[in-house]
Amino acid sequence: MDKISLIAIVMGLTAIIAGQAIEGGSIGSLMQLTAFMIVIGGTTSAVMLQSTPKQFIAGLRMLRWIFRPPNFDHEKMIREVINWSQTSRKGGLLALEGLIATQRDPFTKKAMQMLVDGTEPDTLRAVMEVEISMFEHARKQAARIWESAGGYAPTMGILGAVLGLIHVMENLSDPTKLGGGIAVAFVATVYGVGSANLFFLPMANKLKHLVASEVAMKELVVEGVVAIANGENPRIIESRLRGYLAMHE
Repeated sequence: MDKISLIAIVMGLTAIIAGQAIEGGSIGSLMQLTAFMIVIGGTTSAVMLQSTPKQFIAGLRMLRWIFRPPNFDHEKMIREVINWSQTSRKGGLLALEGLIATQRDPFTKKAMQMLVDGTEPDTLRAVMEVEISMFEHARKQAARIWESAGGYAPTMGILGAVLGLIHVMENLSDPTKLGGGIAVAFVATVYGVGSANLFFLPMANKLKHLVASEVAMKELVVEGVVAIANGENPRIIESRLRGYLAMHE
């Protein structure tokens, strides 16, 4: 569980509610179902319209990464690559065949299988880099639905504000209905700007960082198997991988 994400969300909501209370405002005035429907419903529909079903569903599934991010242990991967290198130096590339089944990641399995099959290093790198490029593109497109939500939400807040003011103008002759329209107008703006800057945009940035970490893991695998295919010394491979990781942190 990523505790800092939970703390951040609670802190953000508390700051807004506490600020409203300190100023003497009613906390209940921030609870406007109409404003919520306009902002969240409108934002969701806009994001769905710009995305393919696959991208939209993938983006929703990535939401769990905010609270339970995957553990991309780059140090562990470097140790594994060094182990593969030492194994291949002792027993040849075919000695790695028994280790393929122990890998859970399909990408790593494919890279190791190509290595064991004796694929030329340049060909191996070219094939796996294409896979990385396709994978990275798909992941970023999924993460961008939250970035898009952060762009649309403030606009939907303005739309809610305009609708609220229209309601006010239609009921100028009835003062009892003016308060509700004005409340929807301003609260919709709060919902739009608040949701974008407290949730959607920070979530998108966090997801993009996690995607970059995942891609770096795959690139370590490629660098490692290509070095093994070239017959490089395990110590040189380790030094190269650590230097590569340092550049991408």
